[in-house]
Amino acid sequence: MKQIISSVNEWITDITGLLQGLIVLGVVVGILFNDYFGVIGGISNLMGQIGENGLAGLVALLLVVLWYKK
Repeated sequence: MKQIISSVNEWITDITGLLQGLIVLGVVVGILFNDYFGVIGGISNLMGQIGENGLAGLVALLLVVLWYKK
């Protein structure tokens, strides 16, 4: 059972690493080619929502930071 959980954990880690790389690639492409995929616009909308929601946004931002520190 521990081996199955370890295997699933490795898969999830690999998938999140891939998704983080795709986000970074989307930002770089957005900078170079005038935000072709809308990644930078999506990030700015997310930051705007965090600013509008006050404390709930701050908690959400804290969770995102803790998730990426892992």
